[in-house]
Parts: sequence; C-alpha cells; structure tokens
Amino acid sequence: MTHPLKLLHPKNLKSFTGHLHGLIRTRLWLKILVAMVLGITGGLIIGQTGLVSQNKAMLLGSWLALPGQVFLGLIQMIVVPLVFASIITGLAASEDIEQLTRMGSRLAFYFVITTVVAIIIGLSLALIIRPGGFIDSMLPQGAPPPQPAINEESTEFPTLINVPDVVSRLLPQNPLGAMVEREMLQIVLFAIIFGAALISTASTYAKPLLELLASIQEVCMTIVRFAMLLAPLAVFGMLAQTTITTGLDALVGMAVYVVTVMAGLLVMLMVYLLIVVFLARKNPLWFLQAVREVQLLAFSTSSSAAVMPLSIQVAEEKLNVRPSTSQLLIPLGATVNMNGTALYQGVATVFLAQVYGVELTVASLLLIVVMTTGASIGSAATPGVGMVILASILTSVGIPAAGIALIIGVDRILDMSRTAINVTGDLTACLVMDRWVK
Repeated sequence: MTHPLKLLHPKNLKSFTGHLHGLIRTRLWLKILVAMVLGITGGLIIGQTGLVSQNKAMLLGSWLALPGQVFLGLIQMIVVPLVFASIITGLAASEDIEQLTRMGSRLAFYFVITTVVAIIIGLSLALIIRPGGFIDSMLPQGAPPPQPAINEESTEFPTLINVPDVVSRLLPQNPLGAMVEREMLQIVLFAIIFGAALISTASTYAKPLLELLASIQEVCMTIVRFAMLLAPLAVFGMLAQTTITTGLDALVGMAVYVVTVMAGLLVMLMVYLLIVVFLARKNPLWFLQAVREVQLLAFSTSSSAAVMPLSIQVAEEKLNVRPSTSQLLIPLGATVNMNGTALYQGVATVFLAQVYGVELTVASLLLIVVMTTGASIGSAATPGVGMVILASILTSVGIPAAGIALIIGVDRILDMSRTAINVTGDLTACLVMDRWVK
C-alpha cells in the first residue's frame, strides 16, 4: 500500500502570500503602528478634551470601531474551518508518525514548563511590588467592590473528584456541535485524531479528503487577504474606541497594578528571547523584527485567533519554519499556550488578595500555580476570556470574585498586551520545535 504522504504533499500557506506578502513588503507593521498612535491620540481628543459630550463620544467611538468589528468578524468566521484544515494538513505534511509523536511529547512538556514560568514571574513581581497596597483609599471602609456581571456557572473550577469527567469531556461526542459552539480545544483534539487516522489510511481514501482540506485552507486564506486590507483602519478604530471608553482616570488610579503586569509581560518577553538564543539558536533581534507585524496586530485586536493566519504565514515565510510544524503548532498554541494570560492571572490574584487582606500561604500560591496552568489550557483565543478564568481562580483561594470590578476598567489595555505575548510564545515554540524535531 502506498502511503498517502507519498502521493500528496498538502499545500502550505505559501500559495496565498501574493497579496499579503505585498502588504508586508510595503511595511504593514508601520501602517499598523501609525494607526495605533493615531487611534490613541484620536480617542484622547474625542473622549478626554470635552470637545464633544460623553454620549456623542461613545457614539463616535462605536462607529470608528466598525471596521475593526468587520475585520474580527471576517477572521472569526473562518477560524474553525481554518484550524481544522490547517492541523490536518500540517499533520499530513509531517514525514512520519514517529516525528509527530516526538514533537507532541516535547511540545506538551514545553507548554507546561513555560506556563509555570510565566505564573511564577507574575506571582513573584506581585509579591515584591505589592500593588494592592497602593489603592486602599479607593475602597469604602468595610464595603466590598461592586459585583461584576459574570456567569457564575462558567467560573466553577472542577474539584479533584470531577477531573476524570472533565478530561473525558474534552473529546467531542458531537464534533459538529463543538464547531458550532466554537469549543476550540475540542476542535483541536478532534482534528489531531482525525488527521492521524487520515494519514494512516490507504491513499485511495485519504487523498481526496486531503485535497478537499487543502482547498478549504486556501479559501480561508483568501478571506484573510480581504480582511488584511482593513487591518490598519481596524486598528485605528478599535484603539480609538478603547481610549474613549477607558480614558486616563482608570489607568492613573490603577497605575501600580498596570505597571506590575506590564513588567511581568516584559520579563516573559525576555524569557522568550533567551529561549530563541539558547534553544532555537537564533538572533533575538532577527526574531523580533520578523514577528513585529503579528505582535502589533495581536495587541490591537486582543485575539490570538484573529492573528492566527498571519502567525502561520510569518512562521513559514520569515522564521523559515516547516509547514508541518507551523500549521499544527500555531492553531494548537492559540488554544493551549496562553502564557501572557497565565502571568496576568497570577498578578491579578495576588493584587486582589492584597486589597482584601487575604493572606496567601505557600500552599495557596502552589494552588494558584496549578489551577492557573490548568485553566489557561484550552481557554478561548478571544478578547476578555481571562476574566472568566480569573473568577474561578479567585474563588478557589478565598478571594471574592467581586474584586474583578476593581480591575475590569483597565483590563482592555492589559488584554491587548498579554495577547501580544501569547502569540510571541506561539512563534517562539515554532522555532524551538522545528529545531528539535529536525
């Protein structure tokens, strides 16, 4: 029996790069950077100078954000078929099953270790800087902060006895239902199992499906080309709306907390650069230059899923990662590799513990590390999901989830920053895994 891999090498994403690569050559990163500056400046002028009323400023911000909503809508529309097709074609582009097994075990180890490192960085900085000690005057004496609107059912963290049930439910009994509900971890697991079975099937049956999936991937990337035309305008409008909505007061009042999170994310970026140097054996400045478009777009959209197509393209075209690695790892990383989010949750948990006067013992800190690592695996690659995860962690260590109301005002800017770190981690992992499997 002839192996299907011998007959069909699935298309990687190089075939779609004509238009998108042209945008990159004309400095897409610079267009996005200029749009970011103009968006923040415009938002401050509209929302903070008093030139227009607050209601009119909010209305104007909504209309300015319309291109951004269209951009996100186009990307979100094709995320599920793109993830499914990319993972399977990535598996099919691998040399053999042994290579996949080797990469899978190393990838799981890498993701867990880097996530734990990120949480420890966040906890350490929060314990050293103690940002919660700077806002005592913001709380009425003896009165808890207002309760934010959070779905309590979605914040329950499984107890030890429920873990087997949770693990068993990771495999979708209804794959189409998982796709409709956008359960990304279930979709990824189904795609991996389906892809492994497909490449182990006789070529007569495997080849038509692989060709169909390659066509689906190509159509999805054509939609991405359309969406990328809107990217600078989308960045401008979304940042303008964010600045109008958030304003400067929230940032000033929570300055120490914001600085603590930002410092942690910067330290995590340094960790990634050290990984690039010592594990991937690459120049860190070359790496930063190669991934800047992805970082800027991730910062602007707050969504790892929104930049997933560009991440795959950059990994292949600029980082010279093989398609078999990039097309498998980027969708998987966008689902399970949330180191920026994990670091943020560590800082936020300690911060709110300090605000409420909750003493965190060594056992509590270890529990936070374990729970944050587990909760960040499989979290949706969409804006704001960190808040839902954080609520479950707070409750588990005796901190009122109502404290989220204190930090929700500055969450948008922190969400943008941690998303940029998340996608940087995915691209770093691509370099490391591509070298290790070779």
